[in-house]
Amino acid sequence: MRLSWLELGNFRPYEVLRFEPTDGVNILVGANGAGKTSVLEAIGYLGMMRSFRGVPDAALVRDDADAALVRGGIAGAVTETKVECEIPASGRRTILVNQKRPKRLTDVLLSIPVVAFVPDDLEVIKRGPAVRRAYLDELSTRLWPQAGQDLTEYERSVRQRNALLKQEGRRTDAATLDVWDQRLSDAGSKVLLHRRALAVALQEHLQDAYTVVGGQGTLTWSYRSTWGSEAAGDGEELREALLCALLERRGKDMEVRTTTVGPHRDEPDLLLDGRQTRTRASQGEQRTVALALRIGAYRIIEEIRDHKPILLLDDVFSELDMDRAQRVVSLVEAGQVFVTTARDDEVPIRGRRWLVKNGSVT
Repeated sequence: MRLSWLELGNFRPYEVLRFEPTDGVNILVGANGAGKTSVLEAIGYLGMMRSFRGVPDAALVRDDADAALVRGGIAGAVTETKVECEIPASGRRTILVNQKRPKRLTDVLLSIPVVAFVPDDLEVIKRGPAVRRAYLDELSTRLWPQAGQDLTEYERSVRQRNALLKQEGRRTDAATLDVWDQRLSDAGSKVLLHRRALAVALQEHLQDAYTVVGGQGTLTWSYRSTWGSEAAGDGEELREALLCALLERRGKDMEVRTTTVGPHRDEPDLLLDGRQTRTRASQGEQRTVALALRIGAYRIIEEIRDHKPILLLDDVFSELDMDRAQRVVSLVEAGQVFVTTARDDEVPIRGRRWLVKNGSVT
């Protein structure tokens, strides 16, 4: 997969931009604040349907504009897919794929693979379990169509159950809760199965990437939950385990007016030689693990979806020594790559150089 062209309108600092990158390596060079990351952010939006910086859509709209527009052509082996996103300063966005609204957002995520390496990747290791849950869920959604549907159903069930608990508290009708418990346990068990499948599929890639990039030790996933999922096996056993946990916690949930058990409360973690990387790994080890997670995502998408993702490297090399930077490149090169840098000599890859300056890319 490759981006053949990109058009922006009122997106971040760009009033108007037309960018036609090369199929290989594209290196965007410019001073800090020139708009390099905004170009990568727009490319990432086409494949992720969100900002890889984690900012709300409204923040992507240029000051004093009513809406931002991101258009791009994604070329496959035979055809090109045109994706258009209109992002309003307020209200709902509009997404078109080949001039038609997609039936599901997951269809877009599956068809346009993008992986972004950003300085904030370290947060996946250093912050709480919600960030690692999001990593597993987002990557699962981009690998398997059913994973996205199951996650959407689970999140909907949790919202509806929480709304009921918030409104009624201890007066919540048991029969109504039974309905939501059934839905939540059915979808939640499937969410956990997807997370487990991904962790297993990722394991070899993570360990290989961690070792090649310079890490020492054994890197593994740990998954802790409050509903006995460690002991449960297949989907039916998981469903029954979650349903029992919901019933056991029902009194507590009515008291605190929220759902206190389920995959949305689980704690995935990464262990290095049995040590929690969040609390017991050094800064250097944490950074290497974060790199391994993104390299693992790139390689598992390539393996399962059978095409190389578009790779976005946002100011990654400024924080790596040249040897480690070259090792990272050796694991992900050969597809279409976009790199940002303020210093051209920091980038250990040959490619077409683009100057980003004064709202233009030349």
